[in-house]
Amino acid sequence: MYDYCVIGAGIVGLATALEISRLKPDAKIVVLDKEGGPATHQTGHNSGVIHSGLYYKPGSLKARLCREGAMAMKAFCIENAVPYREIGKLIVATNPLEVERMQALRRNAAENGIAAQEIGAGELRELEPNIDGLAALRIGESAIVSYRRICEVMVDKLVTAGVRIEFGSAVRAIVESGRDVAIETGKGRVTCRWLIACAGLQADRIAAMAGVALEHRIVPFRGEYFDVVRPDTATLVSHMIYPVPDPALPFLGIHLTPMIDGRLTVGPNAVLSLARESYAGNWPSLHDMAAYASFPGFWKMLRANLSSGIREARSSLFRGHYLQECRKYCPSLQIGDLKPYPPGIRAQAVSRDGALVHDFLFKRTSRSLHVLNAPSPAATSSIPIGRMIAETLGIAVSNRHGEPA
Repeated sequence: MYDYCVIGAGIVGLATALEISRLKPDAKIVVLDKEGGPATHQTGHNSGVIHSGLYYKPGSLKARLCREGAMAMKAFCIENAVPYREIGKLIVATNPLEVERMQALRRNAAENGIAAQEIGAGELRELEPNIDGLAALRIGESAIVSYRRICEVMVDKLVTAGVRIEFGSAVRAIVESGRDVAIETGKGRVTCRWLIACAGLQADRIAAMAGVALEHRIVPFRGEYFDVVRPDTATLVSHMIYPVPDPALPFLGIHLTPMIDGRLTVGPNAVLSLARESYAGNWPSLHDMAAYASFPGFWKMLRANLSSGIREARSSLFRGHYLQECRKYCPSLQIGDLKPYPPGIRAQAVSRDGALVHDFLFKRTSRSLHVLNAPSPAATSSIPIGRMIAETLGIAVSNRHGEPA
């Protein structure tokens, strides 16, 4: 019998387990993951950015968790000798409409307590000679890191603290009673007093196993990246280079990101994935496709975002169209500079009315808590997310004299 079982060894699940072990060092904790190691899915397939929280609505949970998370993530890296670089981000406006939108972003940054410096075309050219734009917003505190490496360090810390990590343990069934939760896995049964599910791309399925009533489904979106390979790659840009986002579109757009390992990537676009976990190619899974095709909200979402979906699909099918998006702000890029880079698949919660769920979404049962939507900046925000989950469960226990609320 475990006190706590965490499903998912991505960064949110591991950060949650770490916080529980910190608050309750004598608790028996187990982490389950169906893969052979940590950070196999969303955590290990992102662009490795420690975000500042610039884009998010002031006062929202996403804005607060991102601000707290950026500070906590950098502190974790310093404490555990994980390399990170605070290289800063430039959001580049390439036409008058984008300049207007950029200024709205600057006001949003101010409300979120983020230092954002507006610079003109001349200063932009001095900072980044290979980037064209009318103006830019400079966010100095944005940083890059390897979240996969952070997860490896988290696993080591959990094992040292006595937490059991069970890789290769796919969850098959969940039965919750008034006293405990029984989790059937491919390796046998695990029983715990509290279950915390941080299952990412499988979040809705795990929640359904636990009897959670769902008003949404996970729809996977594939983010396709390219590796920029040319003789001057190391000096092409020194900042992260982002476009000014279109508020009518659901994603941020294609950006240039120096990686902590010295690579330079460009991407991602966002196209519907034909499977939740198909990274080598967009090979279809009939099971995954049937899951979202049978959900009414999927078709409503598709209709509402048809024009942007067509645009993203063109970028996926035709590398020249992808290149065109990049050359808006980096005109020297050529088609031969773009080499395939491993894609990511984003777990996007879609409501029954077709709306994309943009903020974090949590659901409770009497003995379980489910993270049902953890969009970007979930990796940046993972430490305060873990703290929030752990403290919520701790308050529930103390208020009920050891019984769940």
